[in-house]
Amino acid sequence: MSRPELQAPPEIYYADAEAKKYTRNTRNQQIQADMTYRALELLNLPAHEPAYLLDIGCGSGLSGEILDEEGYIWAGVDISPSMLEVALEREVEGDLFLQDIGQGFGFRPGSFDGAISISVLQWLLNAETSHPTSSPRHRLNRFFTTLHSALRNPSRAVFQFYPSSDDQIQLITSIAQKAGFGGGIVVDYPNSKKAKKVFLCLFVGGGGAHQQVPKGLEGEEEDNSRARFEKRRERQRGKGKNGKRKSVKDRDWILRKKELYRKRGKEDVPRDSKYTGRKRRAVF
Repeated sequence: MSRPELQAPPEIYYADAEAKKYTRNTRNQQIQADMTYRALELLNLPAHEPAYLLDIGCGSGLSGEILDEEGYIWAGVDISPSMLEVALEREVEGDLFLQDIGQGFGFRPGSFDGAISISVLQWLLNAETSHPTSSPRHRLNRFFTTLHSALRNPSRAVFQFYPSSDDQIQLITSIAQKAGFGGGIVVDYPNSKKAKKVFLCLFVGGGGAHQQVPKGLEGEEEDNSRARFEKRRERQRGKGKNGKRKSVKDRDWILRKKELYRKRGKEDVPRDSKYTGRKRRAVF
């Protein structure tokens, strides 16, 4: 079966039926979660601090759910109205925008503390028309230039994608560098056909190209053909003695998040009080 990006433009391929089918597929949910956790590792944000992230190609909000779980505020952009409709039906927490990323972003400079993207970049490598503005090079240039502006200094952006050749990787990285990014390619499990994953890890400011690109994960593939995201699965940071994740939503975290909402112009943000962040007693 040919790859989805070779069959039709994303807004057509992910129509109503395919959008719902994709979202309900438990395997897709697991793969999306694994890659989102790995992207967040590579993003390397300060622990337990609120951050405003951009989810590029957010789809129906599968990766956004992981961002919620990790305590981040996020906005998502996607070109498929059907995918965004499913996201609205699922009542995801992020702000959603219908956007062709090949035409660039219109966000204010420095709006985001970081960006992630799961399985999206390869869609920009296909020209839908013969017009010069539809060429992959033009769309990639517009995409990376406006993204660089939308990210604060310093910050990172991490993209998981499926290149079909080394030439595609070279094209993407060269255009990103011309747009002002530093960084490079991270490959997890390069010797495994099933577990291999390619990430583009980009830096804004803070030394730019002089920052060290993280190393990819190595090792053998698990028996169930799923990659061993060892660092993510250990994830001892933020866990208690029993191995369960600690809640990051303590009083200080809630106050910072509410203040960020107010700065963004959100309405109906609850007032701060002595009860903010207080745990309710269990009722038996």
